[in-house]
Amino acid sequence: MADNENTWDKLLKIKTTGRDDSNSDQYNYPYEPTPYSVLERLANSGLIGKKDVVLDYGCGKGRVDFFLSYQTKANTIGIEYDERIFKTALDNHENAISKAKVTFVLAKAQEYRVPSEVNRCYFFNPFSVEILSKVITRIKEAYYENPREVLLFFYYPSVEYIVYLMTLDELEFYDEIECEDLFEGNDSRERIMIFKFNG
Repeated sequence: MADNENTWDKLLKIKTTGRDDSNSDQYNYPYEPTPYSVLERLANSGLIGKKDVVLDYGCGKGRVDFFLSYQTKANTIGIEYDERIFKTALDNHENAISKAKVTFVLAKAQEYRVPSEVNRCYFFNPFSVEILSKVITRIKEAYYENPREVLLFFYYPSVEYIVYLMTLDELEFYDEIECEDLFEGNDSRERIMIFKFNG
């Protein structure tokens, strides 16, 4: 597993390994990169392509953005609130091989106005349900400004996230990508749940 992590980082010319909880609190959760094996599965799902614009919430050092832009040719926007981690993403951007399609924004997710071209959103438990509800409102605003297919991807979703998402009338459960077999221990949270805006 560690080999795969380092191999992809080296190929993409970035440094994204390691967990960072130095600025985490009850609302903003620690930085922890999505495993590359999970991102490979997402990229191979056919749900993200070169015409898509992916917004990565809590992008951290930028792994999801660089990988998806490289593998799917999609444009990606990474949003991060922690200035120190954001600087690492910018450092990675200088040398990354897919940097032309990647943009980073330093902002709080709940305050960020979602661009009207964004049609894919990615979450790996970056923040609390309280913040998530405000973020969904922001995505909803962008959806109504420019109605389009919008898919939300939630990797390793918490029970709180699932319960909340299932109560929203404007979202429907669309599909899921199983990732349980990629790791030991049969963890049922090892999946990407996908929701779709139904207007």
